[in-house]
Order: sequence, then structure tokens, then C-alpha cells
Amino acid sequence: MPLTPLEHDRRYGELDQVIRAYAGQPADDTPDKPSHALTAYLRHTWHSRPWALAVAERQLREYADNPPGRLRLRLGEFYAIPDIGLPEAEVQQWLYCLADHLKQSVEDGDVPPPATPTTHWEWHARFPELGQFLGGWFSQDMPDEFDDHDGAVDDYRAGTDPHVVARVVGELRELLALDLDESDYALGVAELGMEVDPPAPYSPSGWLAVVAERLSGPRAEYGRPGD
Repeated sequence: MPLTPLEHDRRYGELDQVIRAYAGQPADDTPDKPSHALTAYLRHTWHSRPWALAVAERQLREYADNPPGRLRLRLGEFYAIPDIGLPEAEVQQWLYCLADHLKQSVEDGDVPPPATPTTHWEWHARFPELGQFLGGWFSQDMPDEFDDHDGAVDDYRAGTDPHVVARVVGELRELLALDLDESDYALGVAELGMEVDPPAPYSPSGWLAVVAERLSGPRAEYGRPGD
């Protein structure tokens, strides 16, 4: 029978996070050097959930020790690793390579320094609520659903729990505190799901600052000018 959500998380939850870190990235790890994707996973996890690294190492090694057969995969009783661009015969050794890198990082205390996210997974892992906001309210359909950007922000705030709105405000301010170039802010909001340009005359960072202020203002005073 298929895995229940609880069984999946117990056996493969952190392994799944590692594999997701390779979305759009090559699985080019070698015994001497972790890939760009694994480095991003290590960096974010060390600074947010360091205890999860040991869990990931164990789950990767256990999966490599006991790879599922075709029948169990078809029945949904095992986590099915998506296509990562490697021949099937090389996946087992690749998993061992990842586990070895995680083990060495933990045992040596080798913590990657904080840095701007560099992969799609890392952007969403670091700014999860902002990704929900930008991807949900500022997709390419936004002009058909709202009169303007302010209307989308208003709709988000009106229908979202204040605690979640507060987390988005915090993530907005954390992103702005990175003091990136405008091209990097444009890349960041695109990675987080924004498919429309900021309204004129704002730059990406200028618009993010306006949104942070708009979402953090008292609700009783919230609204577009002229309302």
C-alpha cells in the first residue's frame, strides 16, 4: 500500500529535501567536492535546522543500502527519486557520495558562511512565505484578477492570517537587508514566483519596501489612497 504522510516523513522526509535541492541543478558531486546544489542545501540547513543534517545523512545512506525494487516503487511503498540526470546504475553511488559529504561537514563542523541564495530551492527554503505570496498573487494572471499591484496586496492581506502576514513582512525585510543589486533583486523575486514587473516607477527593491510598509501598517488605516 502507498506510504502514509507520516511514514514518508519518518523514512524519507529529509532525503526528499536534499533531492529537491537539485531542481534545475546538475548532480555533479564528486568525492572531493560537493555540487552547487548540495552546497546550497548545506548552507541553508546549517543556519536554520542543523540537526536535520544528521537525519539526511542517515536517510540517504539507508536508501542507498536498500534501494527499492520496481514492484515496491509501483505500489508506492518507497520514495521514488525523480530523474536527476544520472544513469540509474550511478544513483546508488551518488547517494553514498552525498551522505559522505554531509557526514564530513557535520564531523568537521564545516559550516558554509551565510550568503545570498543561489538556487531555486534555496530561495524558497529561505523565504517560504514570500514565495507563497509572490507566486500566488503576482503570477502572469495578476492583471486579469486585480486592477493593479496594490489591489493584489490588499486582497492578500484581507484573506491571510495576520501571523502569516507578519512572517511575510519579516521575510521582505530580511531580503531587503541583504542590500543586493537591483538585478539580483529582480532574479530573487522571479525565483520566488513573481511573473509580472513591479509597478512604475519602482525598482524591484523599491517595490518590496513599499509592500513591506503596506502589509505592516495598522489594519484600520489600510487601503489605497482615495478609498
